[in-house]
Amino acid sequence: MKTYKMAWRNLWRNKRRTLITVAAVVFAVFLSTFMSSMQEGTYSKMIENTVSFYSGYIQVHHPGYWASRSINDVYAPGPEFFKKIDETPNVTLSFPRLESFTLLSTGENTKAAALIGIDPVKENKVTRLSQWVEAGKYLEPGDDGLLVAKNIAKQMSLNVGDTMVLLSTGYHGSTSAALFPIKGILNFPSPQMNNIGVYADITKAGEFFSTGDMITSTVIMVDDYTKLNHTKQDIGKKLGNDYSVMTWDEMQPEIMQMIEQDRAGAVIMKAIIYIVIGFGILGTIIMMMSERRKELAIMVAVGMKRGKIIKTLFFETLYIGFLGIVLGFLLSTPIMLWLVQHPIPLPDSMAEVYEKFGFEAKLFFSLHYPVFMNQIWTVFAITIGVFLYPLVTVARFKLIQTLRS
Repeated sequence: MKTYKMAWRNLWRNKRRTLITVAAVVFAVFLSTFMSSMQEGTYSKMIENTVSFYSGYIQVHHPGYWASRSINDVYAPGPEFFKKIDETPNVTLSFPRLESFTLLSTGENTKAAALIGIDPVKENKVTRLSQWVEAGKYLEPGDDGLLVAKNIAKQMSLNVGDTMVLLSTGYHGSTSAALFPIKGILNFPSPQMNNIGVYADITKAGEFFSTGDMITSTVIMVDDYTKLNHTKQDIGKKLGNDYSVMTWDEMQPEIMQMIEQDRAGAVIMKAIIYIVIGFGILGTIIMMMSERRKELAIMVAVGMKRGKIIKTLFFETLYIGFLGIVLGFLLSTPIMLWLVQHPIPLPDSMAEVYEKFGFEAKLFFSLHYPVFMNQIWTVFAITIGVFLYPLVTVARFKLIQTLRS
């Protein structure tokens, strides 16, 4: 009889033992996939929140702007500029911003803050700025009013309809001064964003800073985050050396560092899980070998070569690993699909902490390809590694002692 056929029949001579071993592998695949999916889903949501709140996935600047943050480091996007960006594969939307610092004043209250000139329609598609308007109305194209972050409005005792004086240094040292009415108050879920400053229509901001049609940055959104660096390179080639192209993690490295540190901690946790899983599978293999020790000795005694026995045991282990991985994949996939659509809400005690930093208080999951394949291959490698035990056992057991035991 063929070795692989014999191995398959051997598995089902003791169905209970085989099912226990397969169940251990299924549990290993499911547990590791669940943990990795939750981890990557959380990171993806964190990145999505970061880019959708403000930065976008990619930004284009004047080469010296990011270091200086000066209103003098601006550029005028020509008629072909946005066309080149929007025609780049993977780009879904691009829109301009004009940002600089200004002095806000009303009555006896003064405060330094950012003035951010935006395209109200395109900005709202990405940052959903209109949903954070707590009082008043969102900006319309051409409006001469301001949206003021909540903490600044509170510190300066501002309400909708009040007028605020803005003073700043404009393009090439020009003096910028103007009166702006308060059109809306913004209440972001993030304390940091509630201190950011004020928003104005980009045309009015250009008039205030005397920059005309020039802007400080172009914000770009992409469809596939995994192709981000490739998209950045494509945009850089199209625009040339007159512009600086930066991804969100280059602009906000502290968030990426936090993710990398968390990943490093997760590696330790996964290692512990894999060790526990490995010993669980090894335990069932030891049990199997203990039950079959005398049987294997008899097979050797009647003339079967140990090499063929080892080969048969290898196929048995292979089948167990394959069955466990396939069943684990079939079990975990629909559950992960459901969890991606229905994130797990966090308890109130933890929800407050998440919402304080502007994150949704839920556990998110990912269906990214490596989430499944990395765990499947790891568990499969553990299963095959466990085969070393029956290999050594068959190679070293003493025939006479085993038969008498």
